[in-house]
Amino acid sequence: MRGTLTLTWILIICLSQVAVQSQYYSKTRPYHPRPVKVTNLHFFMHETAGITAVQVAQANITSNDNNSSVPFASLVAFNDPLRTGPEPDSKVIGNVQGIALVSRMNASGTQYIDFGFNTGRFNGSSISVFSRGEPGLAVVGGRGEFMMATGVALFNPIIINATNVIMEFNITVVHY
Repeated sequence: MRGTLTLTWILIICLSQVAVQSQYYSKTRPYHPRPVKVTNLHFFMHETAGITAVQVAQANITSNDNNSSVPFASLVAFNDPLRTGPEPDSKVIGNVQGIALVSRMNASGTQYIDFGFNTGRFNGSSISVFSRGEPGLAVVGGRGEFMMATGVALFNPIIINATNVIMEFNITVVHY
């Protein structure tokens, strides 16, 4: 009994020392921010229904009352090429990956989009957008050249039909 009590006290003392010696944070260091940069980007997203954009989930409803090609309460995943122009043979500069939740009757909703670049000055960088499907989408982050990015992504539909979508994007990115 006495040995068990001694061992218990030794463990309590050791554990209290470990808690005092280890901390979950480091010493505060001065912050030296890099200068702010503003970059304006212009490119086109080319989407093909069933190939680069696929419906992955849909609510169990019996009708399509919104007369849309995408039924209400659908989840669509996409991986579309980013091009320098609206022409199908224009230069590919990256890709767009994301998901869109169609949650309103006019076939718009909430979107998460990641614009990844694989050529040129921004090779390996990406811009993350998370917003409702209105003309101005919020830039909420990025990686590479666009680390800690904020800004706005404005889009303009060029072609929207049953099989193809071509969207023009003008993105203003504030980054470091």
